[in-house]
Amino acid sequence: MIDITQLNTKQNNFWQKLDELVRWDAISDQTVLKTVSDILLDVKNRGDDAVLEYTCQFDRRKISSMTEIITDSAQVNNLLEKSLSEITNEQREALELAAARIKAYAEHQKIESWSFTEKDGTLLGQQVTALERVGLYVPGGKAAYPSSVLMNAIPAKVAGVKELIMVVPAPDDQVNSLVMAAAKISGVDKVIQIGGAQAVAALAYGTQSIPQVDKIVGPGNIYVATAKRLVFGTVGIDMVAGPSEILVVCDGQTDPEWIVMDLFSQAEHDEDAQSILISPDATFIESVKNTIIKLLPEMERKDIIAQSISSRGALITVKDMDQAIEVVNYIAPEHLELSVEDPANYLPKIRHAGAIFMGRYTAEALGDYCAGPNHVLPTSRTARFSSPLGVYDFQKRTSLIHCSAQGASELGKTASVLARGEGLTAHARSAENRIID
Repeated sequence: MIDITQLNTKQNNFWQKLDELVRWDAISDQTVLKTVSDILLDVKNRGDDAVLEYTCQFDRRKISSMTEIITDSAQVNNLLEKSLSEITNEQREALELAAARIKAYAEHQKIESWSFTEKDGTLLGQQVTALERVGLYVPGGKAAYPSSVLMNAIPAKVAGVKELIMVVPAPDDQVNSLVMAAAKISGVDKVIQIGGAQAVAALAYGTQSIPQVDKIVGPGNIYVATAKRLVFGTVGIDMVAGPSEILVVCDGQTDPEWIVMDLFSQAEHDEDAQSILISPDATFIESVKNTIIKLLPEMERKDIIAQSISSRGALITVKDMDQAIEVVNYIAPEHLELSVEDPANYLPKIRHAGAIFMGRYTAEALGDYCAGPNHVLPTSRTARFSSPLGVYDFQKRTSLIHCSAQGASELGKTASVLARGEGLTAHARSAENRIID
């Protein structure tokens, strides 16, 4: 019998219970932190030798040279073309359709350079340029995620990234053809068959054979997430992602089996994933609970789903839809399904969510693969201040200032007053030198 947490906003301690339910500390394990820190330092100091040793140790491989695991630009096309030939036509068509939709959506996210000229001839503006080199981490342990390749690589290429280096573990020398095919379709430039914290370290610091990148993107396990957090500052990162989450708000009018399968779709990721349903209809909540119990035994990943639902899932009864949205904004979910009659009515009230799936027919799973918007989303309540991965994450903005003589003179007077007020005389005199008497 599966144990499902049930909460009701009428409970005196509801908000405390909700906080306990959604709280997640991705790196609470000091052992993980120490292990990752040691690996990062070792790779930083010893480069290729350390990468080879950890790859052999953790991925059960017998390699003695980096040339055995690096596919450079001259070879990558052959490797990726071979992978395309190894997948089915149906799989290739699905990858290509998904890629086309992701690219079309990403094209709308491009940020262009701009400038304007003031009356005195002073030009102000912003120059937008793409990152030069990006590292893409692709998981390759328990499961393979070609969709992750598409979602991370395509926005980078649309942004204009010159070199995209994909690192992917190949445990026991096994390479996933779907992942490699996705890399081909996405325009990946180089493939390196390494994973774990050592791959993050190699990308962040560079080694004798692996160039340092400007930013690292892509999901991974707790060791990868910890490594990304620790190298931030040396390189940029997309985010430190926690377990996958789905929050479904339903008015009680959707087929309970649809809702249950939506909840299962995230719960099957891993035992720490979180699936929550909110509804003002207590009878519907009970129906969903019974349907969970009925459908769980037929699921291939039923043990993972059961653990996820039992430990972090919940069915929440609220007073009305306004209160449902209040709870939504507190949770700030990665994925939010509005399984209601007129979802657009609620959009102005929703302040915090990674992605919003509107209406009864829009399953979150469509967003995972082929709808078009990116599936790399903020988790663990970080949607309060973070956004989905997009083209803008692979571009940087540089301010432009070009003063005319008259503009420099007028601005210099203001700068002088402020600089002297701060006690920064050199600043003041630098500005004053351009003042026209």
